[in-house]
Amino acid sequence: MTTSTPNASRDFDVLIVGSGLAGLTAALHLAATHRVAILTKRSMSDGSSGWAQGGIAAVMGEGDTFKSHVEDTLVAGAGLSDLDATQFVVEHAPEAVEWLREMGVPFSQEDGHLHLTREGGHSARRIVHVTDATGAAVQRTLIEVVRRTPNITLFEGHTLVDLITSTKLGAGTSNGPTCLGLYALDEATDEVETFRAPQTILATGGAGKVYLYTTNPDTSTGDGIAAAWRAGCRVTNMEFIQFHPTCLYHPNVKSFLISEAVRGEGGRLLLPDGTRFMPEHDERAELAPRDIVARAIDFEMKKHGVDCVYLDISHQPPEFIKEHFPNIYARCLELGIDITKQPIPVVPAAHYTCGGIHTDLFGRTDLAGLHAVGECAYTGLHGANRLASNSLVECMVFARAASRDIIEHPLPLPPALPAWDESQVTDADETIVISHNWDELRRFMWDYVGIVRTNKRLERASHRIRLLQEEIQEFYANFHVSRDLLELRNLVTVAELIVRSAQARHESRGGHFIKDYPQLEDVAHPTILVP
Repeated sequence: MTTSTPNASRDFDVLIVGSGLAGLTAALHLAATHRVAILTKRSMSDGSSGWAQGGIAAVMGEGDTFKSHVEDTLVAGAGLSDLDATQFVVEHAPEAVEWLREMGVPFSQEDGHLHLTREGGHSARRIVHVTDATGAAVQRTLIEVVRRTPNITLFEGHTLVDLITSTKLGAGTSNGPTCLGLYALDEATDEVETFRAPQTILATGGAGKVYLYTTNPDTSTGDGIAAAWRAGCRVTNMEFIQFHPTCLYHPNVKSFLISEAVRGEGGRLLLPDGTRFMPEHDERAELAPRDIVARAIDFEMKKHGVDCVYLDISHQPPEFIKEHFPNIYARCLELGIDITKQPIPVVPAAHYTCGGIHTDLFGRTDLAGLHAVGECAYTGLHGANRLASNSLVECMVFARAASRDIIEHPLPLPPALPAWDESQVTDADETIVISHNWDELRRFMWDYVGIVRTNKRLERASHRIRLLQEEIQEFYANFHVSRDLLELRNLVTVAELIVRSAQARHESRGGHFIKDYPQLEDVAHPTILVP
């Protein structure tokens, strides 16, 4: 691994945008044969992968089968999961886990074997984990390996501005529209740099920050999805935003997730008066899929006029709780909540972007030379609702598939690319407008395009999005770009894609529930938007 310097070459074999599990996995699979650049807009460890508490779903236990994992995924996906993609991920999941073990990830064990836990929607114990901080352990391990690996250059503090395509340059190629590289803003120099490579991988994560309440880190602003859309790629199923049922409700804490595994190990959801309510909503009670649990909590909060509900695991022995959920226990204790004795106040929050950039089983997009992996991609696996702990394994399986595709199908280095032109722009003197627009967007998306939707709410959101787009485009055209402006531009684009997709679906399915169309249509179709 090398660290970038101002005079270092910006020509590489592969550009990877994003330093989460998908991006790091791809980089490590490519580094033996390719010069790889990893661009990340903050530090290497800032991203959603490190926040994943639950674990990695893989058939590793006695009596469990690929068929069962596939069926559980299809049920959670509410009829929209692609069978080929689902089988592909499930069948390659165990080898992905073994690869992580080879990298040194210290998975939790019991009696010398991997400890497997169970989460909502799974019919068996198949969640490989590192206590309740799996993502952090995986990220920490892989970042250390990446830093020791030759052929990988890190560009921290680099925000994706736009992809450079043959179409934008008016250049023809034998492969059709082709991705030639990208522009990225270097925060250290406050300049936009040009990166050139025959292959680019978007691994930029989801778009949870488009909502006021989210379990996602601040980096989840839909950068890759928006850039791919602007570059001419199809985007699919953006209406399916998964809301995690249990985000910690506390005035001093932002975005702290209470893992699915707490319910998997017997946690019960209660009203403030101690009444358990999930059995009235679904026969699986607390182990129902996330969309059902999130809507049930939303319903009960509105019905009773309460700010939150409570998740209680205190009936389990204190030693069990501290062993299985050490991080949740410690964080709650810091806030004066002893989860061995008290229930945890929780609310639903935007958690996972089930749709994204349309890809195939090799991670290929509509642009030659451009792959997308991880949460920014739509592979067909998640359908209308992601099954718990299927996301980290999807990152690895498709990152490996994309890497193999790149190795087996080399492309030539593109011709020289133009430098970023900002000769006509000036420094913005009204940056407060950006923060106001950001706040307005997140609030109306939460109010109008949240857990429960209506046609009228969607139209209101669409109207506000159009007004914001006009303001933001004026800023983008006339002022020097900043990370805040770039992220706002991307979030508004993603918001438009979510609303357009939601308006196109005249039914309620999975993570998309709309009062005007409460029924389920007989045949499920993905929502594919074409630029």
